[in-house]
Amino acid sequence: MTTPLTQAKIAKALEGLPGWSREGEGLVKTFTFESFPAALSFMVRVGCEAEAMNHHPEWTNVYNRVAVRLNTHEAGGKITAKDVELAGRMEVVARLGVGA
Repeated sequence: MTTPLTQAKIAKALEGLPGWSREGEGLVKTFTFESFPAALSFMVRVGCEAEAMNHHPEWTNVYNRVAVRLNTHEAGGKITAKDVELAGRMEVVARLGVGA
């Protein structure tokens, strides 16, 4: 089982994740893109990262926005290092741009 992070480790991780915050037992962020195709492209690229990690986000898409919530089910719905890692990978994908 994956171990939940301490409050201090979550706070420290958030310092390196611009725009992310903690809501209850999840890390959350809404990404905004220039268009629906750009948002969809982001989701596809992140989906590949998530699948490779075997760690899948809870997310929704409305036009150019993708709202994300991360926590780890196998850790009782708590925040773990897997969530921090996936959030970091999402930041890289968003920063690199996704075309369209």
